[in-house]
Amino acid sequence: MSDARATHGAGASGFPPGFYWGTATAAYQIEGAPRADGKGESIWDHFTHTPGKIARGETGDVADDHYHRWQDDLDLMQRLNLNAYRFSISWPRIFPDGYGSLNEAGLDFYSRLIDGMLARGIEPFATLYHWDLPQPLQDKGGWTNRDTAKAFADYAGVMARRFGDRVGHWITLNEPCVTTVLGHVTGEMAPGEKNPALILPVAHHQLLAHGLAIQAIRAESPRPTDAGITLNLAYIEPASDREEDVAAAKLFSGAWQDIYLEALYRQRYPEEIETILRMLGAPDDLIQPDDMATIAAPTDFIGINYYSRNIVRAGQNGSLLPEVVPASGALTVMGWEVYPQGLRDLLLHVHQTYKPPRIYVTENGAAYPDTLAPDGAVHDPDRTRYLRLHFDATREAIAAGAPVEGFFVWSLLDNFEWAHGFEPRFGVIYVDYATLDRHIKDSGRFLAKVAATNGARLDAE
Repeated sequence: MSDARATHGAGASGFPPGFYWGTATAAYQIEGAPRADGKGESIWDHFTHTPGKIARGETGDVADDHYHRWQDDLDLMQRLNLNAYRFSISWPRIFPDGYGSLNEAGLDFYSRLIDGMLARGIEPFATLYHWDLPQPLQDKGGWTNRDTAKAFADYAGVMARRFGDRVGHWITLNEPCVTTVLGHVTGEMAPGEKNPALILPVAHHQLLAHGLAIQAIRAESPRPTDAGITLNLAYIEPASDREEDVAAAKLFSGAWQDIYLEALYRQRYPEEIETILRMLGAPDDLIQPDDMATIAAPTDFIGINYYSRNIVRAGQNGSLLPEVVPASGALTVMGWEVYPQGLRDLLLHVHQTYKPPRIYVTENGAAYPDTLAPDGAVHDPDRTRYLRLHFDATREAIAAGAPVEGFFVWSLLDNFEWAHGFEPRFGVIYVDYATLDRHIKDSGRFLAKVAATNGARLDAE
């Protein structure tokens, strides 16, 4: 995408001129309206209605009712002085079966949403896949089926053709490793499979879908695009300098993130990881000629979702699997360590090792036990401090040369937090789930000051 913002030089605040300050959401977590206007069933619709899968039996059937309250939510973004919004498009709202007949009502919803952003000076960043695979595709094997990658590319092409006149920033997949590991190995996320042999097929077909989608977006968009992928990356350290712990950390990093980075930027999977995954039962004909070149097609950016670090040790009691050491120190409600220096070091590592043209922090945030006061205030000093520390870590990475051009706080709203239900609150806006009323938290007011001054108020707050 041709853009005067392409310079990486920092301004007086330490952030580049035109830096994107935004928030991020996912369709299933906020929209609700699971059957409205012709929407098809997603794997999350199916999974959340399966007894025993979600805490307290909660579902995203209503969520934040963003489908009906989107104008109010965009007004709130404007009050927060945001100049960008990372949202996701629900694939089954567009193609109820995953392919074939288009649902024009779904297209109309996102068209109105995009127009609403632009009218408020908010730049749309569209994520095409944030885990809500159409259930009819899952019934045919989902991400274990190569045809799913082709269906995704067709969907991506339609989105670029319909919205590319107004959307210039496209994210193909969000966190493919979560879909792979938590969705197909541990079973705690949709579709709830528990089969380690699926790791390589699921990862490979998602990456192939990404590569094919990049081609489709560029072919179909009526204007130049800024297109890439979002990975969730942790800062990974061995628990000690013992050989076993160092090897365990390398193996953990390889399976969680290097498998994606190496494929995207070097047309390969880490050899030791691929060997292990094939031993688990990945088919010999999985990777076809030209697949890796397709996957590694040049992108305009990488999106990085960062929340914490993982300290890894060798498996205990004879286990061959690496183990993550329980976090200590300052923790969020999720039990994740507050470790902002990991974001700085990770941004620099990706910049120096893989050299993407630009980087966006596409998610960063924290869940804390928020309380709504009688006057409608929500005082959340821990979240405000968390954001300040991670904004500053990003500024340090920029000063050291990392081409970071945007930061998206997770999340705009408290929402349905997947298998955890509604209990963890990540939003800078509090949602009263009984009334669905919204209340800007203190952290949201802090974000508004930082965004209004492109980070200049960071040191003053």
